[in-house]
Amino acid sequence: MLDLISPLFRQLYDRTGINFTIFYDRYEYDRFVGGASVSLQLIFWSLLLSLIIGVLGAWSQNSQSRVLRICADAYIQVFRNTPPMIQLLFFYFGLGAFTPAFDMGGYSQPIISAFGWAVLSLGIFGGAFNVEIFRSGLEAVPASTLEAAESLCFTRWQTYLYVSLPLAFRISLPALTNNLASLAKTTSLAYVISVPEMTYVLNQVWSDNVNVPEMMWVLFLFYVGVITLLSYGLHALERRLALPGYGR
Repeated sequence: MLDLISPLFRQLYDRTGINFTIFYDRYEYDRFVGGASVSLQLIFWSLLLSLIIGVLGAWSQNSQSRVLRICADAYIQVFRNTPPMIQLLFFYFGLGAFTPAFDMGGYSQPIISAFGWAVLSLGIFGGAFNVEIFRSGLEAVPASTLEAAESLCFTRWQTYLYVSLPLAFRISLPALTNNLASLAKTTSLAYVISVPEMTYVLNQVWSDNVNVPEMMWVLFLFYVGVITLLSYGLHALERRLALPGYGR
């Protein structure tokens, strides 16, 4: 790939001074690809964790256990009402200081890496919003549907897993799409704890090559492309799963 585009961007730099060094220099190109890979992995795992938390949290809110309901409400209030950057710093520096570390022969390697803390922090942050989204979807499921499941001798967990949750997921998809897209953009904050994602890597590139405007364009267009594809996929899923009378 680089061999095909490098002459074009090298000539662009020589003739105009516009320096997209990541597209003609092998070292910078490898850094760019590595940063893009880390960003995509961070987005995937953060979204997945937030969805798992959302599903479990919404179930806890409707649990018969008062303790579970209080814990779910407290979790939502704490993580929905604090900035995601502060949460990243708290998890990495606050909790990270108390986690075990391995002796790697002269230096200590923490059991949870910066990437791991970023996934945990961002997933928990996004999950707080997903809990409320799934809760609203569950409340929109008709009572007659739940009564039909009960008449078939479904347990509460079976009713939630096989009846309520699938229908609530369909109903919640528009709001869920918005929150997942927002969370995917928020992953760019992981650079504050030195996760080598796109923002962090391109910051190093423009510091070394003094080409801030060019790298800002690359960073901007990268997230435009990623979030557009994510939103398009979720909208396609919404259309595919749409049921008359359920969120449509």
